[in-house]
Amino acid sequence: MSRSTIKDPAKSKSSETFFKVLRFIGRYRFLLIFSIILAAVSVILQLYVPILFGNAIDQVIAQHQVNFEMMWYYLSRILVMVILSSAATWLMNVINNRMTYQTVKDIRAKAIRHIQVLPLSYLDGHSTGDIISRIIADTDILSDGMLLGFTQLFSGIVTIIGTLIFMFSKNFWITLMVIVLTPVSFLVAKFISSHTFQMFRKQSDARGRQTALIEEMIQAFGYEEKSSERFAKVNEELQKCSLKAVFYSSLTNPSTRFVNNVIYACVALVGAFIIPGGRLTVGGLSVLLSYANQYMKPFNDISSVVTELQ
Repeated sequence: MSRSTIKDPAKSKSSETFFKVLRFIGRYRFLLIFSIILAAVSVILQLYVPILFGNAIDQVIAQHQVNFEMMWYYLSRILVMVILSSAATWLMNVINNRMTYQTVKDIRAKAIRHIQVLPLSYLDGHSTGDIISRIIADTDILSDGMLLGFTQLFSGIVTIIGTLIFMFSKNFWITLMVIVLTPVSFLVAKFISSHTFQMFRKQSDARGRQTALIEEMIQAFGYEEKSSERFAKVNEELQKCSLKAVFYSSLTNPSTRFVNNVIYACVALVGAFIIPGGRLTVGGLSVLLSYANQYMKPFNDISSVVTELQ
């Protein structure tokens, strides 16, 4: 069998789990659609603000030549956009909270019903602590990941698309440069997330064994010394896995932000060179710098979502 036809069991299982979760979320599809619409509204309003700022800056024509009437007009529109965007974001977060905790409640309820019909052979072959850990701790972690995902994933995707459209309207070549440099951030995030996934999986396994051992220790008599040694070993393993998992996950944001700052600096440098030629105004450059910053931010957020879900 060729290597291309061999499936990775871990990836296959992760995909299966992902689609199972989607089926639970599907029960609240109307809330999901409403949340996506609010995310789009919020992001579009936010993306329109830099254009208004750029127009306000361009009202400074020369020394002692400022069109204050138009400047105040643009600044008042900025205030309205910020208020509307904040209201849409707040409502989106309320809907995401409701959708997340309803989904997790359904998952826990189904898990309990499933345990009640499982054969005794399964219960004998799996520790009680591990089963409890899956239903209580793992679903809590899932709810955190889902909440982060709903809040940041929708907004992030809309931000990326909207930012590119607005940037292309300002300057084609600078926008193209930003797009070409974007994969660097992806490669860094992918490298870190692949290591993070392995460490978090080991951490989850060690936590389950630790929970099972604690329950065994509570019920045991005359087994104190040996069980203490076993617990110390499992506890040390959990500590090492947790430290490595947190270390790798903590690298994601600083690494991608470093790449983003390099892209930001490139936009500023190229923009400063083309302003004297008249192809870009100072206000236009401020708009592009703002968009370059906003364009890369969703990649950081999506990387954080992936890490949290792992």
